[in-house]
Amino acid sequence: MRRMIPTTFSSKFQGAVSMNALRCYVSEFISTFFFVLAAVGSVMASRKLTAGDVTGPFSVLLPAIANAFALSSSVYISWNVSGGHVNPAVTFGMAVAGRISVPTAMFYWTSQMIASVMACLVLKVTVVEQHVPIYKIAGEMTGFGASVLEGVLAFVLVYTVFTANDPRRGLPLAVGPIFIGFVAGANVLAAGPFSGGAMNPACAFGSAMIYGSFKNQAVYWVGPLLGGATAALVYDNMVVVPAAEDDRGSSTGDATGV
Repeated sequence: MRRMIPTTFSSKFQGAVSMNALRCYVSEFISTFFFVLAAVGSVMASRKLTAGDVTGPFSVLLPAIANAFALSSSVYISWNVSGGHVNPAVTFGMAVAGRISVPTAMFYWTSQMIASVMACLVLKVTVVEQHVPIYKIAGEMTGFGASVLEGVLAFVLVYTVFTANDPRRGLPLAVGPIFIGFVAGANVLAAGPFSGGAMNPACAFGSAMIYGSFKNQAVYWVGPLLGGATAALVYDNMVVVPAAEDDRGSSTGDATGV
């Protein structure tokens, strides 16, 4: 019987500071920076185009389109390097599923947070006529309701990420990021007027940091992180066919799939 070598926290930490891991963190920084710049910048652009009207349809439509395009591109450019997380909720889901180590996830979070703050800082410095917007909860919603809504949105997003990462689907490289962007845009359209449709703690943190207000920040952390973790557990433990069963199905000619 092969002797199993225990994996210690020290060995995981050493793996998290290797050169390959550092390339992943740089990739996450670049992708998250671009996404936040487009996501938050699109809100500022819509206010400019609509003369400050935040109640019209374009105040949601333009950010939704920007989120879809920007997330698809951001995930694509880092897909083969860091996995294209671009979102602490995705990273948390990957850690809960055991696909990355906890130290690596912490470094991913650090890269994503710094990138978000830097992107919002660029917007603050360059677009001097507007404040950097923050995610807000509609007056008819409670903090709990908004957190639940953000959690459900994050569940759908992270579940899509896990599906797109499944090699058994045999999808071309560009297809996965496109569908991830589509679901992000749809989520913004559905929840933008109510909870903001953030789904991304880094995006909410960066804008709040530059704006100078952390009101309701827990909504954009608790909901998405729990939603992302739940999506990871559901996909890996309830939806995916175990390898042994998949092999048996293939050998007997049964049509098995995810």
